[in-house]
Amino acid sequence: MAVIETDGLSKYYGDVRGVEDLTFGVEEGEVFGFLGPNGAGKTTTIRTLMGFLSPTGGSATVLGADVRDAGALRAARARIGYLPSDPGLNENVTGRRLIEYHGALRGDVRSDELLELFEPPLDRKVGEYSRGNRQMLAIVLAFMHDPDLVIMDEPTSGLDPLKQERFLEFVRAERERGKTFFFSSHILGEVRKVCDRIGIVRDGFLVELEDVESLIDRTGKLVRASVGGTVTPEEFTIEGAHDVTVGGETTPDETATDGGEETLVTFTYTGAYEPLLRHLLRYDLRDLAIEEAPLEEVFMRFYGEDDAEAVVERVERERRAAEGEDTELEAADV
Repeated sequence: MAVIETDGLSKYYGDVRGVEDLTFGVEEGEVFGFLGPNGAGKTTTIRTLMGFLSPTGGSATVLGADVRDAGALRAARARIGYLPSDPGLNENVTGRRLIEYHGALRGDVRSDELLELFEPPLDRKVGEYSRGNRQMLAIVLAFMHDPDLVIMDEPTSGLDPLKQERFLEFVRAERERGKTFFFSSHILGEVRKVCDRIGIVRDGFLVELEDVESLIDRTGKLVRASVGGTVTPEEFTIEGAHDVTVGGETTPDETATDGGEETLVTFTYTGAYEPLLRHLLRYDLRDLAIEEAPLEEVFMRFYGEDDAEAVVERVERERRAAEGEDTELEAADV
């Protein structure tokens, strides 16, 4: 049985779509990345899996418990660690008091170990914490009872780069111990570092479900070729070449014996290398780099835009417009 399983899971806020027809499974011992820009439906999915929202349609189980069965899900939560994107912590007590309180509720078998790793200032009131210290305390609270499944929504938000890397190393170690993770994020680099499989969500729909390496391999390689003279994008309309760009103005090549000019051609390539090299060798090839396509480019293909910031801004505009129509949407932070 999958640790998390959804079948046609949908959540609407009136006429506004949160998510629709999500079908996927998360297997025991894997880190499953759930990708999408802000507003794509990631938080709605998590809140529905946790039982904070009731699905409009379809079904989902978490650790075998139906998310529509409050009693069964309550029992399952004893084995779940939850790290929300904005932890709602009591600001009037110290971090130490919160750890004692959560330990009394759910048990505490790991707080000492976790506090050595993440080091929130325990004897200060939470209201005085920085954003990073709040997140480190929330990490301790999510893992201190040694859960079997951890559901995380933007878990590195607010952490400095060193703490981010420490957290990702911790996730990798926990996976080796057999823990299962559902990992929502829009930070593609960290997803690449820890996730086994990813689902990409767009406007509430799941548009891709695959393991990370296969997705990147299928998407292709990034090719940068400097050639002598002037070329046009149409000259590189060859099978397997995508998103061909000819960079800027041509620049003099001081190393060229003929005193000619040099042009940079960039594109993503899927296919065998031999046809690509045959085509490139028709030109005066000055420099060539072939490397793995960045995960950011893979991701943006599913959104049909070149600029990641443009995607986020567009989805945020749509979200704000929808919030004006339905107050429940604002509470869910779609």
